[in-house]
Amino acid sequence: MMEISRPSDTKYAVMNDFFCRSIAVVLGGLALASCCALAQTQPPLPRAPQARVTTLTSPGFFSEPSVAVNPANPKQVVVAYQNQASIAYSTDSGATWLHAANTASKRFKVSGDVSVTFDNQGHAILCYIAFNKLGTFNYWGHAAHSNGIFVRRSLDGGKTWEASAVTVSEQQQRPITPFEDKPYIIADTSHGKYAGNLYIAWTRWGLKDSRMVLSRSTDDGKTWTAPMEIDQHPGLPRDDNGALEGFDGAVGSDSTLYAVWSSGNQMQFTTSRDGGKTFSRVKDIFRTAPIMFAVQDFERANGFPQIAVDPNSGDSKHAHLYITWSDYRNGDIDVFCSRSQNGGRTWSAPVRVNNDAIHDGSDQFFQWLTVDPVSGAVSVIFYDRRDDPADHKTRVTLARSTDGGKSFTNYAWSQTPFVSAGDFMGDYSGIASYNNRVYGAWTEDTAVADKRGAVKAKSVLGDTSKSHTIVRVGVADFSSLPLNKTH
Repeated sequence: MMEISRPSDTKYAVMNDFFCRSIAVVLGGLALASCCALAQTQPPLPRAPQARVTTLTSPGFFSEPSVAVNPANPKQVVVAYQNQASIAYSTDSGATWLHAANTASKRFKVSGDVSVTFDNQGHAILCYIAFNKLGTFNYWGHAAHSNGIFVRRSLDGGKTWEASAVTVSEQQQRPITPFEDKPYIIADTSHGKYAGNLYIAWTRWGLKDSRMVLSRSTDDGKTWTAPMEIDQHPGLPRDDNGALEGFDGAVGSDSTLYAVWSSGNQMQFTTSRDGGKTFSRVKDIFRTAPIMFAVQDFERANGFPQIAVDPNSGDSKHAHLYITWSDYRNGDIDVFCSRSQNGGRTWSAPVRVNNDAIHDGSDQFFQWLTVDPVSGAVSVIFYDRRDDPADHKTRVTLARSTDGGKSFTNYAWSQTPFVSAGDFMGDYSGIASYNNRVYGAWTEDTAVADKRGAVKAKSVLGDTSKSHTIVRVGVADFSSLPLNKTH
């Protein structure tokens, strides 16, 4: 993609200053105050209650974390991240963290696009892709090499992992090799008919199109069904808009599986009520701005949707569902949430999750969603640039709703902003919650910035030859705050 040149930040600052001074001369200084206040002043966010942030990695090529809490033993928490497929685990509700061994692929050079969950037996299941070499840039179905999707299991809460990976789908190199990409694993921890089922869906890239396929396991992840296509119409074959990608799913109290993904400028939704054997006709439920977009200083960014369900809200006729995504319908990028109180048949108008001033020029993106299975509170993690008028410096914000997704309170989770040096920050962040305790996992860059916010070619920790990304995990505890029950 050709890069369009633009004026420097200094030129923008001079133009803005001249504009504000000119208005001030005409209007006696009143417009200067309002103009500069809108562009430069944001009220400070309250700190997330009992917030604690832990750095899990040294600087390197680390990104795309996923986090899960064991409902059978909520003190057990696992964070998965790449590269390679790695696990950090905690046995004391996130107070301390250790790293597990034997999680990355032994047969392939690269393993990543990780996701992790706990099933209804309290076993941790790690899902990842593995490959030796990518295909053509953003056109992964062209010249793809051997690749596949695999899982590993931990029977002790994430401390140790079985030596052998289980194959979900594998593609051997041949003249036209599909590429399996962006899988996400979902567990049925309900008391419904299909409790214990595991589901993985992903994008299958080909030369002519992209397809959304799904595999399920009914024996605790030991074996998986042949992948089945669950979309009605394939998407475009490239990873930079128009494809079918960004799958996420959630399971309700009666074992109904709800699924969403992005299809160009449409968000698509489907359900399965028979344990993933068949799916309802796919519906376009929201038209968004393009879901893949450019963010200053990031190699790439997206607003892929997530879905979550309040398991206490009832069966598929009454289930409370929530969907989050981010797009730039307002010019700058915002995070949005919509809710359904009837299992996805109808949806509310989107609500902005970030509560900064609209059209203030700051971006909020890379969101992820969770619903507390105990309290029903809705929590969203996202990157947030409201503190920097130049839109460089990034913090991590936690938003929480206790009124069923109608409104969100924003909290500062990270305290020190970071500036990306154009490193790969991945496609995902992670969040999970249980009994008003919230866990988030995200990627930061250790590059440093000058006084204007521009990136210097230097890492805080001194390494300038490689990627400077790290993975961090945050904990927040809302137990002491009042809660409006959502069910």
